Amino acid sequence: MVFVTTAEVLRYAGKGASSVSSAEAYVNQYVATAESDINLLTQINFSDIYSTLDADTRDSLKECAGRMAANDVAGYDVQGYASPREQENIMNHNWKRYLFLLKLLSNHGKAEWLKKQTS
Repeated sequence: MVFVTTAEVLRYAGKGASSVSSAEAYVNQYVATAESDINLLTQINFSDIYSTLDADTRDSLKECAGRMAANDVAGYDVQGYASPREQENIMNHNWKRYLFLLKLLSNHGKAEWLKKQTS
């Protein structure tokens, strides 16, 4: 896990998350998948250049991967949530933020290219 910690993922999943899907082994797999998806969808291997990125980009990566992984945690089982609606609201909010951040991160390569052209 490069971008996000287990604690951050569980915070995005809400307090009703299943104890099974909240286990560190499960969360690690969800995060690994989310990080790979971000790298593939943005066509930028952020994992390899993470330490060179500015704090704003690292924060966006953290939230983006955390929210996607949190949806896997939340979607595992509805039983811990007060209602299916609560689970759905958490997942919808995570998905909306994930898509927004993914779009910002996709533009990161364009912004870096532009900086080089104007320096």
